[in-house]
Amino acid sequence: MVDEDFTAEAAVLDAGDPLAAMRDRFLSPQGNDLVAYFDGNSLGRPTADVPQRLAEFTERLWGDRLIRSWDEQWLDWPARVGDRLGALVLGAAPGQTVVADSTTVLLYKLSRAAVDAQAAHGRTEIVLDTDNFPTDRYVLEGIAAERGLTLRWIEADPTTGVTLEQVREAVGPETALAVFSHVAYRSGFLADGPGITAAVHDAGGLILWDLCHSGGSVPVALDEWGADLAVGCTYKYLNGGPGSPALAYVATRHHGHLRQPIWGWIGRKDAFEMGPGYDPADGIRSFISGTPPILAMVPLEASLDLVEEVGIEAIRAKSVALTEFVIRLADQLLVPLGVEVASPRDAATRGGHVTLRRKGFREITAALWAQGVIPDYRDPDGLRIGVSPLSTSFAEVAVGMFALRDAVVDHDTAQ
Repeated sequence: MVDEDFTAEAAVLDAGDPLAAMRDRFLSPQGNDLVAYFDGNSLGRPTADVPQRLAEFTERLWGDRLIRSWDEQWLDWPARVGDRLGALVLGAAPGQTVVADSTTVLLYKLSRAAVDAQAAHGRTEIVLDTDNFPTDRYVLEGIAAERGLTLRWIEADPTTGVTLEQVREAVGPETALAVFSHVAYRSGFLADGPGITAAVHDAGGLILWDLCHSGGSVPVALDEWGADLAVGCTYKYLNGGPGSPALAYVATRHHGHLRQPIWGWIGRKDAFEMGPGYDPADGIRSFISGTPPILAMVPLEASLDLVEEVGIEAIRAKSVALTEFVIRLADQLLVPLGVEVASPRDAATRGGHVTLRRKGFREITAALWAQGVIPDYRDPDGLRIGVSPLSTSFAEVAVGMFALRDAVVDHDTAQ
């Protein structure tokens, strides 16, 4: 009776879900082959009005207004959309957030700007952790090689993440910059944003937060934390679409002091003067380099409308309820089959996804995809259940977890 009990519980949870109507605001697959989508922490679903918005953009702002749209509004979009993200998702006052480039490029820009500014104070170390997302590690390794800096590694437990105590031990008088993910991409561990920020500042360093797995799922309060810098993608919980532009946050107190290394014409004080030499624009616009990806901001704006409608706190409450339901299902259906819950059980230290661990999950994930159940796999032996609060139902979670249980049994039987 376990399946029936969970099916009944899912029906009750869906009936009482204040965000249930939001599911109809997203496109459904035309082929009807999707059973459960557990990969919203890698690529969010498009909102239902994106096709119409893209068509209107193409016909009116692009097709009708043509080049005039740059002067009429497009040049303002990176900062305007950035301010919306700041207000709705990041806890950031206006004028500190911009939308441009990819996460990797923005991470490079902000990190280089930070360590170059700190060089004047004789600070030569970058603090990072062994379990951070590969891009973060690779970019920082490259910057250290470029600038002759030392990397101080924190050995992070992949089932949890970087702790405040570890950061306090790692930072010191040589710390120029510390870079951590707010939500760990493997385990879903939710770091202590304000505590870690304060610890880095106490040592005289700057901090950059990677918000890729928290933006749009977990409330963030960059201004309140006193954060210096942040980057994040917009195609996961923010549903901006594949390759949608990333966000960069630079606290106002650093404007005019930190200078990013990729000097492009849009970031110049008078972009259309086309004159000699580079004089950076005032404020956050100085962190833009080349032509902004305007078309790619259209789906992001559609998603932000939903976030504004319901509020990030309601989104977080639904996220917690979904992940707790996943863990209850895992304990009943999967733990007896040798599966480990590799994410924090305490919601206060858990982001928006749950990682399960077991040998054979790479092959099991492939089998599930063939059945229309879409989680993702991350080494070592990790299967991530990424539930998007605005588009995922509890019934979908139950059906997907039943399929995962059956796939594990089938895998073991075939061995």
